[in-house]
Amino acid sequence: MKNYPTKNIRNVLLLGHGGSGKTTLTEAMAFNAGAIDRMGRVDEGNTLSDFEAEEKRRMFSISSSIVPVEYGGHKINIIDCPGYFDFIGEAHAALRVVDAIIIVVDALAGVQVGTEKAIALLKSVDVPAFVVVNKMDRENAEFSKVMDNLKETFGNKVIPFELPMGEGLDMHGVVNIVDMTGSERKENRCFDCEIPDEMKSDLEPYREMIMESVAQTSEDFMEKYFEGEELSPEEIHYGIRTGVHDGDLIPVLCTSAVQNIGVETLENMIIEYLPSPDEGQSIVGKNPATSDEIKRNCDLEEPFSAFVFKTVVDPFVGKLSVFKIMSGLLKAGQDIYNASQDSKEKANHIYMLRGNKQIEVESLEAGDIGAFSKLSKTATGDTLCDPANPVVYPAIDLPKPVLSMAIEPKSKGDIDKLSTGIHRLVEEDPTVTMERNGETKQTLISGLGEMHLEVISNKLKQKFGVDVDLEPMKVPYRETIRKKSDAEGKHKKQSGGSGQYGHVFVKFEPTADPNDNFEFVDQVVGGAVPRNFIPAVEKGLADCMSTGVLAGYPVTGVRATLYDGSYHAVDSDEMSFKMAATLAYRKGIADASPVLLEPIYTLKITVPEEYMGDIMGDLNKKRGRIMGMEPIEGGKQVITAEAPLAELFKYATELRSMTQARGEFEMSFARYEEAPASVTEKVIADANGEKDGGKDAKKDKKKK
Repeated sequence: MKNYPTKNIRNVLLLGHGGSGKTTLTEAMAFNAGAIDRMGRVDEGNTLSDFEAEEKRRMFSISSSIVPVEYGGHKINIIDCPGYFDFIGEAHAALRVVDAIIIVVDALAGVQVGTEKAIALLKSVDVPAFVVVNKMDRENAEFSKVMDNLKETFGNKVIPFELPMGEGLDMHGVVNIVDMTGSERKENRCFDCEIPDEMKSDLEPYREMIMESVAQTSEDFMEKYFEGEELSPEEIHYGIRTGVHDGDLIPVLCTSAVQNIGVETLENMIIEYLPSPDEGQSIVGKNPATSDEIKRNCDLEEPFSAFVFKTVVDPFVGKLSVFKIMSGLLKAGQDIYNASQDSKEKANHIYMLRGNKQIEVESLEAGDIGAFSKLSKTATGDTLCDPANPVVYPAIDLPKPVLSMAIEPKSKGDIDKLSTGIHRLVEEDPTVTMERNGETKQTLISGLGEMHLEVISNKLKQKFGVDVDLEPMKVPYRETIRKKSDAEGKHKKQSGGSGQYGHVFVKFEPTADPNDNFEFVDQVVGGAVPRNFIPAVEKGLADCMSTGVLAGYPVTGVRATLYDGSYHAVDSDEMSFKMAATLAYRKGIADASPVLLEPIYTLKITVPEEYMGDIMGDLNKKRGRIMGMEPIEGGKQVITAEAPLAELFKYATELRSMTQARGEFEMSFARYEEAPASVTEKVIADANGEKDGGKDAKKDKKKK
């Protein structure tokens, strides 16, 4: 593949509901460009975009794929993004590097939830868009119905630029309303043809809409239009391009990707009407040393800079860092500075990716998309640049994980492999996080939904040979006390030779906030406990606070005051006083009315207004509290609420179910609160059951 100048590059992102045909559309575009000899099929697992084992097994995309094609003297970098919501992080990352969006709509289903989410993403960035109504060859598909649906969603911005020749099973071609030309399918391609006479009257209202939109882009065009003068084809194309670039016009095209109908027209219109990278706004970054603002243009004459928007991890190929050149020229072998990590890298090889194939190139110009292999310190979201002209671009704003599960290898010998595998997959998908919870002794993996975590666990097996179990996470409860108590702790041991002696009196009381850390107060007077042993008492109490007396959870919100004791001149030592503190703790905490605390989380739930009743009723069932509501754009409400973590493990799945996937939420830790008696009883019973189970296991081991 040859190197293309910036003005001949188009970077487009395909978005839409899962199953709308984005991958098949990519396949048809690649076929028309001669990149492949035969179109693959999703159900056969042989497409360019869906090359991973999980994608072939599930028959849908789970990660974005870059498919560059050469068409009409231009290079179109197509980024095919997953439509399923668990993988929306891929779209957020790709948005940073594209210059236009194509929203693909299923002709039978019309505007779906995934379409709405695609529109929301489109509104979050300042780039032009097309809408492609795909699967027009399906039985009962009606273009006019979908157009009505689109107008309800987009308003008058959407204007059809194509009409199908025949509808449903009879579709055999398309009419380009702008150029008034026909295109008919013969074998596996479309060829120019005359517009059927019976369609000509149907085209006039749509063409008039296009002319009105073109007229509004220029005063000269407006004057001509009102005086009844014909605009030239050049003027029409210029006006359309202006309207599309400004976001005032969203062309609607119709295709049957699987039959390759209307796809070449789409490719021609991408080249004709969508912008090249150098037609966008300046890219704003910062100087890493001074934090001063720096503006770079997507221009060959500017210093080199690139933004890494994706990482591909393969145990055999290694790590691929996928980037867009934001400015300047990149040549193989040049020195590169990672301004985000303050480290030097070297680009020995530059690749263009087409699905899972790597095509090596010698150079790439501003605006193009490529990949480096084996950059040791580079991660998704990093900025690479000329060492003499450093710049850092803003990181990617990714959705936060909403579902956590415990992950354990089925074989204990795979613990190290599990850790390595997860860290590599987190590099590939930053919407996944991993942490080790020291309290519950669980390794937690978090993502955007159940399917997301299932895919990660399957990838661990396929790529890294680690078979894992996913289990519900344990709630990290706490314990505290509600009243004061006094306790004596006396440790005395005599067994010949030097003995052990430690004796303390400790007062336990709750602090003002049960979320406070353990507080130790020394009120010993008169040397009842020697000064050199007091730290041992504090250490003994602090160690005990990690295990409560109710269910073995850490204790917080307790003040322990050492106020008296005694010692033996010979037998007392630090260990004796630690043991004495432990004895005082057990009695003192048990007598101070211990209670269980549960973690409370703050929720910010965004839902359409029609689901408000269901959401609020469900929160009440979850022992939640509504803290406030705020209306926002698009007929939605943001509900702020608090609820116990124990009730929220499956909330991501439940919210999707209640709102037909239109609801979104974020959650963050707020504080600990006293748990109800019913919850406390169950937690204590479960803790006792685990202890008994552990004892039984030990007995069985001894018998064996």
